[in-house]
Amino acid sequence: MSQTNFLIGRGELLTHEIKGPRRGMDKAEVYTLQQAKNRLIPQFAEVAASLDSLPDKACPGELGVARFALNPSYIARSFFPVAMLRSVGLESVGSRAVKLTPDAWSKKGEPRESTTTELFVVGQRQAFRQLKDWADRLEDGSNEAKDLSHIERVSAFEAKDRIVSLGKTKDRFFEVGIHLLPNDNNQFVQRAFAKYAAEVGVTAHVDLAFIAGNLWFLPVEGKHESIKRLAEFSFVRVVRPMPKLRGMRPVQRSVGVTVTCSLPTDQPLSSEPKVAILDGGLPKRHSIEQWLGTYRVLDDSAADDPGGLEHGLAVTSAFLFGPIAPNGTAARPYSYVDHLRVLDRETDSEDPLELYRTLGFVEEVLLSRQYQFINLSLGPDLPIDDTDVHAWTSVIDDLLSDGDTLMTVAVGNNGEMDRTVGNARVQVPSDCVNALSVGAANDVDAAWGRASYSAIGPGRSPGVVKPDLMAFGGDAGSSKYFHVLAEGTKPTLVPQLGTSFASPYLLRNAVGVRAILGADLSPLAIKALLVHGADSGAHDKIEVGWGKVPEDLMDVITCPAGVARVVYQGELKPGKYLRAALPLPANGLQGNIRLKATFCYASPTDPQDAIAYTRAGLEVVFRPSDKKVKEGKANAETKGFFDMKKYATEEERRSDMGKWETVLHGNKSMRGSSLDNPVFDIHYNAREAGGPTTNAEKIRYALIITVEAPKHTDLYNEILRAYAKMLVPIQPKVTLPVRL
Repeated sequence: MSQTNFLIGRGELLTHEIKGPRRGMDKAEVYTLQQAKNRLIPQFAEVAASLDSLPDKACPGELGVARFALNPSYIARSFFPVAMLRSVGLESVGSRAVKLTPDAWSKKGEPRESTTTELFVVGQRQAFRQLKDWADRLEDGSNEAKDLSHIERVSAFEAKDRIVSLGKTKDRFFEVGIHLLPNDNNQFVQRAFAKYAAEVGVTAHVDLAFIAGNLWFLPVEGKHESIKRLAEFSFVRVVRPMPKLRGMRPVQRSVGVTVTCSLPTDQPLSSEPKVAILDGGLPKRHSIEQWLGTYRVLDDSAADDPGGLEHGLAVTSAFLFGPIAPNGTAARPYSYVDHLRVLDRETDSEDPLELYRTLGFVEEVLLSRQYQFINLSLGPDLPIDDTDVHAWTSVIDDLLSDGDTLMTVAVGNNGEMDRTVGNARVQVPSDCVNALSVGAANDVDAAWGRASYSAIGPGRSPGVVKPDLMAFGGDAGSSKYFHVLAEGTKPTLVPQLGTSFASPYLLRNAVGVRAILGADLSPLAIKALLVHGADSGAHDKIEVGWGKVPEDLMDVITCPAGVARVVYQGELKPGKYLRAALPLPANGLQGNIRLKATFCYASPTDPQDAIAYTRAGLEVVFRPSDKKVKEGKANAETKGFFDMKKYATEEERRSDMGKWETVLHGNKSMRGSSLDNPVFDIHYNAREAGGPTTNAEKIRYALIITVEAPKHTDLYNEILRAYAKMLVPIQPKVTLPVRL
C-alpha cells in the first residue's frame, strides 16, 4: 500500500523581509488650480446655503455633513485629500462608491461614467461658508491646491439622499445608520440624535443599538413624515425600512413516507475543535444527543418557535453528518457541536425589532471567544448594497478580524429573484470579508452547478468574489434533496433544500481538516485551504465564486503523485515587504508544470467607508526567475499571476482597489525550466478611513502553494529532501483511515 502524502507545513520558514522598491512618480494633474476653483467655488456656495437652511437642532454643535466626490483618476489611498481637509477644518467620517462622468480625466479618450469615491465630510457650518475664501488664497503647487484639483464634485447631503425607501404606507419601523465623530468619548452625536428624534416624534430604540467603526446603527419607530424630518439630522448616513429575518423556512420540501437511516456508533473523530451552530434551537426529542456538547438558549425567558426547532435540528444534522442517504448510514461526525438558540418565539412574532435583538445574541457568542468554528444560516432578508455596509456585516466582520474564528454564512435563497435590480445578490451578512459565504450546489458529482435558488454575486468591492465557496444544498428539479434528521429519538429523515444546509455542510469540511491535522493549521489556513481546493469548473465567478469544495476531504489535505502542496502561516507588518520562496527540487523542474497559490488574511474594517472597507491589503507580485533582471533594477522581472479582472473593474484596477481583497487565488501553467528561485513578493498596504495611516497593526496571513509537475512523480519527497531543515509533513493527529 502506497504512503499517503499529507500537506507540507512550515512554509513560513522560506520567507524573509526585503527592502521595498521605489514607488512611482506623481500622476499628471487633470485640472489646473484655476480650473478647479472655477468648477468648485459655485458648488461650495450651494453646499453652505443648504446647510444653513437646516434647523439648528439638526446640526448639533453647528456641525454639518457634505459630500466630496473625487475624480476617478484619484481614488487610490495615496490621493486621499489629507492636506485640504486639515487646512479647512473638515474631517472625513465615511465614504462610499458612486458613479459619475467626470469633466476630464487622466486616461485616453473621452471621459465616461466611472466608479469613484465619495467622501462624507463633517465640519462647522462656518467652515463650509469659508471654503470660497480659502480656495481663493491657495498657492499653486501646494498640497492643498493639488487636493482641491482632485475633487470632481461637491454637494449637499440632503434628507432625500439618506432615505433608501420608506417602504409601505403602514411601515413604522426603520433602521438608521448615524455617522459618529472619531474619538467622541462623550457620545455627543448619540445624545443629540436621541433628543432630536424625540422632538420630531420618532422613538429611538437606543438599547438595541450597535457601534461598528464610526457608525451607530439603531432601530427607530415613527410615521413617514416624522422619518423624513429625522433624515434632516446632519449625521444620519442611511434610513431604510426594517428588514425581516430570513433563514427559518426551507425553500421547498417534498412530502412523502417516513424514511429511516442508521447513525454511526462511534464518537466524533476528535474532541478538540470547538464548534457552534447559531440557529433556532433543538426539539426535546432528537437523535443527536451522542454528539451534542452544550445546548444553550440565549434568551431563557422566550419560548421556542416550532419552525425554528425544526430548522435548528436540520442545520445541526447537516454539520454533523452532511447529506444522509435514505436508508443508509450517516457519516461519522468530525467533532462534537454546541447548539446555541438565537431564534425563538419572540423572533417569529411580528416584532419588528427582532433583527437587532438577534444580532445581539450573535455578537454575544462571538465576544465569548469560545469557538473556533461557527455556522450562521440566518440573517436579514436583504440583498447587499454597494453604497452602505449593514450593521450585521459590520459587527460580525469586526469580531472575526483577528483570524481566530472561521465562520460559515449562508448566502440566502433569493437567487431566482430579479437580477437587474440586485435582488438576487448575496444577502447580509454573507458579504463579510472575514467569513466564508456559502452558496448551494445542485449535486455532489462533477456535473454540479449552482442551485437555482442560491444567491449570486458579485459582492461589494472589496469582497467582490461572493459567494466564496459552494457546497451541496439540494435540488428540487432533479429530486436530489439534502436529507437531514427529523424530530424524534428514532433517526428518520426529512428532505430539505437551501443554502441553510450547504453552509454547515461546508463547515463540516473545515472542522474535518482541523480534526485530522490538529492545531498545526489555523482557522485562517483552513479557510485558505478550502478556497485553494475548490473547483469552479466552467461556471461564472458571479454564480459560484471560487467554486465547489471536493466531496472527499483527502483531496484537500493530501498530495497525489507529482504534486506538492505547501502551507505558509505567519504575520505581515504594515508597509513592509515579505519575500516568499517557492519550494523546488534541488535540480529544478522538468516539463510542463502548474503553480497554484491562494493568499488569505484577516483584516480590520472601516464600516463607515464602504468603498475602503478593509484596512489591510496585499500587493503580491510573482518573480519566476532571479536570472532575469533588467539593467538598473534590483529585483527580477515580474509576471502576472492573480487575474485582477476577478476583483475589480477596469477603472478600479487602474487605482489600487484590487489590492484590498482578503482572498487572492490564481494559477499559471509554464515550463519548469523557466523557474529559477521563484518568489512571491508581498507588500502589506495599510489604510484607515480610506486614507494613509501610521497606526496599523500586524495582520495574520495564510498562503497555500501547490506545485504540479507530472514528470516528477516523487515531487513531494524531492521537495522535502531539498528543504529537510525547514519543511515537514503535517501528520494526522488521529488514526486513519476513517470514513470521510
